Amino acid sequence: MPAADDRYRALFVGRHLLGTLRARLDAPKPTPAATPAVAAPAPPDKVNVIRALTLKQELSREDYETALMEAQGRLARATRHKRYGKISVIAVFEGNDAAGKGGAIRRLGAALDPRAYRIVPVAAPSEEERAQPYLWRFWRHVPRPGRLVVFDRSWYGRVLVERVEGFAAEHDWRRAYAEINDFEEQLAGHGAVVAKFWLAISKDEQQRRFKEREATPFKQHKITAEDWRNREKWDAYEEAVCEMVERTSTGIAPWTLVEADNKLHSRVKVIRTLADMVEEALKR
Repeated sequence: MPAADDRYRALFVGRHLLGTLRARLDAPKPTPAATPAVAAPAPPDKVNVIRALTLKQELSREDYETALMEAQGRLARATRHKRYGKISVIAVFEGNDAAGKGGAIRRLGAALDPRAYRIVPVAAPSEEERAQPYLWRFWRHVPRPGRLVVFDRSWYGRVLVERVEGFAAEHDWRRAYAEINDFEEQLAGHGAVVAKFWLAISKDEQQRRFKEREATPFKQHKITAEDWRNREKWDAYEEAVCEMVERTSTGIAPWTLVEADNKLHSRVKVIRTLADMVEEALKR
């Protein structure tokens, strides 16, 4: 661009920008057929990893108290280690409605310095967030070294609720598997421990917990008509979860499937797993 003359330079830039914007506005809207690279094929073998789990695990209250204290102690020591300041930790919680994510997160937080961790509850995106690429609202909460962030639901909504409820077109949520893997690879490359937990319960156990919430005054705020409606799409969500695990459980950011019919077992497994991952990172 010739830039010796101020007026010519300004006119050149303005015309170029106008032409680029006009070309984009006049171009036909892309369709899935016009973008073949985004439609990844389905997994070759449909393994239902959720139904392969033994969701009802036995753990007595007495054994739970001992195991929980041991797991929390390990996590507390790991997050206070002198080398902990060189890593960050991102704990992602997904799961069926009423699977016990909140209870597991509270027990995890009890082991941590309140000044060194945050919980990010993820709901429907705001108008500002919808105007950005969908990963933008999660990038903003990535922790610096020496800090831990818990995502209570996460970017996996793209391939779960947005897929099942039709909020995202098929070519968008299929493309998201590769985008998510790239995102998590960048996090791990920057020194983050990415721990992902899917808390799974049976359909019968979910119904029992829903009814318990309806009958308990201080739990009634946890149950809505939307929760009951989602049960009608149980099979569709289960299929989406299986494909999510198949496509996004990687060596640097593996999924941990947590059998959560017994809340005591699930809490201990979550904290033990996170302690294992942080301790391993500290050895590197």
